[in-house]
Amino acid sequence: MSATWYECKVKYRKLDEVTGEQKLKTEPFLVDAISYTEAETRITQEMAAYLREGEEIKITNIKVANYAEIHPFENSDRWFKCKVSMISFDEESGKERKSNQYLLIQGNDVKEAYENTMTAMKDTMAEYTIPAIAESPIMDVFPYFSGEESEMKNIEKFIALKDSVPTTNEINEDLAMVDSLSTEVE
Repeated sequence: MSATWYECKVKYRKLDEVTGEQKLKTEPFLVDAISYTEAETRITQEMAAYLREGEEIKITNIKVANYAEIHPFENSDRWFKCKVSMISFDEESGKERKSNQYLLIQGNDVKEAYENTMTAMKDTMAEYTIPAIAESPIMDVFPYFSGEESEMKNIEKFIALKDSVPTTNEINEDLAMVDSLSTEVE
């Protein structure tokens, strides 16, 4: 039986990093579950880490998310919804057909999300285009873990990638100027 991704909107008290006070927030999270009931149970368990003792959450909505795949990437802190159009040729009608699927890709900005989508799709044999990439409101992703030893490496890799700290790529302006001048001369 395959699991499905459920988007759970959760209302809880969250520390505002700017003001330092607790504010009531409603944010979406993604959980891997088999049913709505399991999704509700799992999000309640996962959100316990975000709460202080005695605080509670309120689940305001649970719906099936339409993501074909979830791809965490190292040193990324935001999630992007990437629309990928798979192109196939219908021999009977002689026309191209596009079928869309959505990937949830981690990145720091849209450009990095595009690059990460290309990396995720590199082994795809079919032709495809990426017509849209938009930042997703998803705050965090909680994959299912059955406890089987064979899944242990995959889940550890997923969590390590997802929780890695973003890095900023510093641009050396002097080298960039030299590089741009050398391409203009050629």
